[in-house]
Amino acid sequence: MPNQLPWDPAYSVGNDTLDEQHRQILAQCAALAGADRQPGAAFDGRFSALMALAEEHFATEETLLSQNGYPAIDELQGECKEFSDLLNDIVTTEHFNPDELQRFLGLWWIGHIVGSGKKIRAYLEPPVP
Repeated sequence: MPNQLPWDPAYSVGNDTLDEQHRQILAQCAALAGADRQPGAAFDGRFSALMALAEEHFATEETLLSQNGYPAIDELQGECKEFSDLLNDIVTTEHFNPDELQRFLGLWWIGHIVGSGKKIRAYLEPPVP
């Protein structure tokens, strides 16, 4: 059974833009579940929309963190590249399975949101007056 990925307020990274992107990404991951069983190109369309959103998110995240002096920007860029490389490996394999891809994406994004959130929150939250 593919993963359903509800947003948990504990996932917040302290920035409304990034939090909204994270919510949308998790919703897109969940929407992949069962899309391969629908007629037409439902899975391909949803997958493409997710990848476009991921690309936009990575660019936004990098810009915001660079502007706020995040010291591990290279690590973040490496994480984004690793995501792309892993995804390309899964998608291009002859044994591609949409449910496995959906699970991978959901788990990867939860890990990214929670793991990165701990590291980047201090660079995104507005200063306390």
